[in-house]
Parts: sequence; structure tokens; C-alpha cells
Amino acid sequence: MRQTVTNKLSRSIHSKNYKKSPVSAKNSPIIFLTVITLVFLQQISHMQNYLEFNFRISPLQPWNEILMAELIEIGFDSFTEEIDGILGYIQTELFHEDQLKALPIFENENVKIEYSFEEMPNINWNEEWEKNFSPINIDDKVLIRAEFHESVPGMHEIIIQPKMSFGTGHHPTTHLMIQQMMDIDFNGKKVLDMGCGTSVLAIYAKQQGAGDTKAIDIDEWSVENSKENAVRNNVELDIEQGTAENLGKENYDIILANINRNILISDIPTYVSVLNKGGKLLLSGLCFFDVDDILEVCKESGLELKKKLQREEWVSLLLEK
Repeated sequence: MRQTVTNKLSRSIHSKNYKKSPVSAKNSPIIFLTVITLVFLQQISHMQNYLEFNFRISPLQPWNEILMAELIEIGFDSFTEEIDGILGYIQTELFHEDQLKALPIFENENVKIEYSFEEMPNINWNEEWEKNFSPINIDDKVLIRAEFHESVPGMHEIIIQPKMSFGTGHHPTTHLMIQQMMDIDFNGKKVLDMGCGTSVLAIYAKQQGAGDTKAIDIDEWSVENSKENAVRNNVELDIEQGTAENLGKENYDIILANINRNILISDIPTYVSVLNKGGKLLLSGLCFFDVDDILEVCKESGLELKKKLQREEWVSLLLEK
């Protein structure tokens, strides 16, 4: 019987140039296990609709790891472990069944793979969050709380109600981004928050004196929620639904992007194209084993690493153009 998703294990894997190597147990990718929480579910839902694939694999080892490596190459970004296989998650708009069927592993006679898939239901994160959410204290300086929590004297406060969008501050990546932002001078700076979720980062930037600040997310729920959170915190944000393709020619002094490895690798050159000289790019949504690939793209794009922070397996990078 399938376990409930909140009791499963998340498998995040990194397999640079994996397709270029022979398919064998020796080339199995690095596997990192972390407990799935409510935040993980928010992550896979905040950007847009996802498909959940149930892959049944016989024999299981080492083919489950090999399959995950190949699935990453066609856009899958999260996995959970099953007794007889894996569950894989991909944004609905990124999935093309012909790409899936063309994966080399399906031509291998040593393994049998069957799969089915379904669209994941939208979940009311507002209701779930109110059941589970507690205030987040970041270095005894910043408090992220809901309206129904009591204020704490002496703390800088951000009031967030997430609905179905990601960014309560509980996830280590949001925590790391805020930590990095504490040491940045935002006064009068033009700021862009990509994949804004709740817009907690954009709101904090404005509270720290930022000038014009734009927040962009592909998910309409995030756009709606961001507008509500901006009002809650008495800040003015330019909030849009879209992706990096919608950036145009407007330039920024500071760009914030807490998304995921695949999107960052794809979009970093676009971010750099609209980042002023001497401007700062702050990235997270990365595990420690993603850093080398990200830094390679950053170097090719003319960015210099200034600071790296790590919390658990998660990393944030501060870069300068």
C-alpha cells in the first residue's frame, strides 16, 4: 500500500552529463534523502500544475537511480521512493510523452518499467498552513509570522499568509535568502524577485529601503497572494505573472531567485542580461551538490561568487556582475 506523501522520502539527485556515460551501476548518481514536509508539497505546487508519475521498476536496483538521472534530463525535478519503484514529478507544461518513451533505459532488456500518471490536485495551502504554521525567527532579527500570531518587540516582522504559494520562511532556502539579504544595502536599489511565491523576499527588500521592486511568478495563485501580502505589510510591489522570458530590457540592481536548479541553469544568462554592472544576483533553491553546475553557468555569464551560505543540505549564493 502506498504511504501518504507526508511520510515519504524525497530523493534529490545530481547527474552531470549522465547520459554521456554507459548505463551501469558504477554510474549511478549521488542520492540524497530528506524527509518530505508540507513545504516540499508547496515547492512542487507553487509554480504551476504538476503531473505525478508512478514508475514500477523490476529489478529495482540500480535502475531506480538510473531512471531518475534520465528523468531529470527531460524536466522531472522531484522524486519520492516507493517499495517497487519511484514517484516522479514534472510540471504539466514541460511533459512530452515522446521524450519519456525515448529514454535509453526503456530500451534496456535488463529492466522492466511500467508507469502511470495523474495530475496532482490543487491543495488549499492556506488551510493546511494555518494548522501547522508557527512563526519563524531568523537570527533573532527577522520574524516571519501570520496575522493571528502575536507581535514580538524588537524584531523586524514580515506578515505572510501563503494560500497556495511557496515562501513561508520554514524552508531552509527562504531562511538562507533572508540571511544573505540582511547584509545587502537595498536603499534605493531597483529589485527583481523571480519565482516570488508569497513575495516574502520582495517585501523584505522593500522594508529595507529598496526602490522600485518587481515580483514575478508563473503561478496565478502566487500573484494573487503576493498582492495580498504586499498590502498586509504596507509595501508597494509591481507584481506580474510570467517567467524570465517576460523580463524585457528593464535593468535591476539586485535580482533574487529562489527557484530550483533546472530553472536557474536555464535562466541565469537572462538574469545577467538585465542586471546592472556591479549588481548582485542572489540564488537559492539549490542543494550542495548543485553548486558546481550553477557556478559554471555563473562564470560563463560573467558573475563572481561573493558569498555562500549553507543550511542543512541547502545552499544560497551571492554573486556580483
